[in-house]
Amino acid sequence: MDMISTILTIDCVKDSGSSMWIYVFLGNALRGIGETPVTPLGISYIDDFAKAENSAFYISCLQTIMLLGPMFGFILGSMCARLYVDIGFVSVDSVTITPQDARWVGAWWLGFFVSSAILLLSGIPFWFLPRSLTKQGEEGKETFTMDQGNKEQPVLPTTNSMNLSDIAKGFLPSLKRLLCTPAYFLLLCGTVLKFNSFIGLLTFKAKYMEQQFGLSASRANFLIGVLILPVVAVGIFLGGLLMKRYKLSVVAGAQLSFITSFSAFLLLLLHFGTKCDNLPVAGFTVSYDGTPDTFYDERSLMSQCNQNCSCSTTEWDPVCSDSGITYVSPCLAGCTASTGHGKNTVFQNCSCVLTPSPVEGSRSVSLGQCPRGPACTRSFTSYMAVTVLSSFISSLGTTPGFMITIRCITPELKSLALGIQTLVMRTLGGIPAPVYFGALIDSACLKWGMKKCGGRGACRMYDSDMYRVIFLSLTTCLRGCSYFFIIAVIVLLRKQFSKEEVKALQQTASKQHEIELQAPAKRHHDGSKTDTTEKTEATNTEG
Repeated sequence: MDMISTILTIDCVKDSGSSMWIYVFLGNALRGIGETPVTPLGISYIDDFAKAENSAFYISCLQTIMLLGPMFGFILGSMCARLYVDIGFVSVDSVTITPQDARWVGAWWLGFFVSSAILLLSGIPFWFLPRSLTKQGEEGKETFTMDQGNKEQPVLPTTNSMNLSDIAKGFLPSLKRLLCTPAYFLLLCGTVLKFNSFIGLLTFKAKYMEQQFGLSASRANFLIGVLILPVVAVGIFLGGLLMKRYKLSVVAGAQLSFITSFSAFLLLLLHFGTKCDNLPVAGFTVSYDGTPDTFYDERSLMSQCNQNCSCSTTEWDPVCSDSGITYVSPCLAGCTASTGHGKNTVFQNCSCVLTPSPVEGSRSVSLGQCPRGPACTRSFTSYMAVTVLSSFISSLGTTPGFMITIRCITPELKSLALGIQTLVMRTLGGIPAPVYFGALIDSACLKWGMKKCGGRGACRMYDSDMYRVIFLSLTTCLRGCSYFFIIAVIVLLRKQFSKEEVKALQQTASKQHEIELQAPAKRHHDGSKTDTTEKTEATNTEG
């Protein structure tokens, strides 16, 4: 006995002292460093060398192609989630849980090998891109200058060489100018709130579909990659096409982005009414006599039907009865016998199982949670329909909204503006959002798993109603608050560009006035020359 305790203690020490998370952290950090410059610098590169009316279309094409990666990733993740995490190291026949079980962990590590190889190959063409291109529409133009011999010679393009000290000296003044631009700063605040909502939604959407509608992780990822992301890609492309076709201004693009995003936001509010009831689990969501209720105390797992079984209330090994009620374990179901092997095991003589006519030996349960009913399937269909429609409408304004960042600041600050926006979004949105989303969602947990060495593990079961309210309230509140900043940005842009239009009209009028003033003098000068010429010709004729 002492030897067994010593072995368990050693295993617990090894488990708690594992440093594998460091390698995962460093790997993700390196991946983030490599992929972050692609968006700000790549978009700035496209906008610098494309015509103004084509820039939005090219950027929408880039964003559409970029979505192919997440689509492939979700499909690959779906395939990997069907495989057990220790595939190749354990016998599949010995695994008694299924992908629908909360304890199932898919082969998450397998996708890193495939995606890393693809990333490595896709990065090679970037080495062959030129430092600069000829501005679109100016391919045949050459700039000439006069040398000392009064000969026209083309000016060769020069490369501006700047050292790190020059860049460092100009960074802080440029950053101050950028952040002191009201439209950009308000847009940045709104984007941070919206990105928090988006990251929380993207991180926990598959989990929400699992807990609310009873889907497996594999199926949830597959539906996101096959149904939602392709629709988003089409919407982004059409948004860029609309800007190119109708030559929308910055203000018109901002209004289009707001209208589409807010319409999608109103559609998402329908999710509050799209739900499934809590899975009937004895001692948690229903009592042992089948009465619906919600319990938050593990002492409710004990009943008269299992009080003599000496069951553990910390164990999670769910079994399903023919009545549709799930029991936390065969022991808590009061089972005394079993037949079969592995996933096909059936437990019999379960004293807690409800039957219409309880006959000795007829009460049995099978491994796994009970499936959801047909009403939940209909709710899930409605949920996916609203999700796909709202995703398409919202994505129509993605490219017009992105163009606001490029156009609301001076051209020389464009790359810095995109870089700061990416940095702020990743820092203030990408890092904290999953943390507080996860913490609040965990407050809806009904059953916690236990680690091998003691202590709380992963949540095995959530209160579906509370999960839905917390998750949807967080996403809608964050996204709703962002619209106050977007409205303020539209107001500022209207004022800014109306002033520029008035100034341009005044300059045009002044130039026209100068031309009109110069015209009489020119006509008088030409008329004098004509009179003199006529007099000379007349004198010559008389002579």
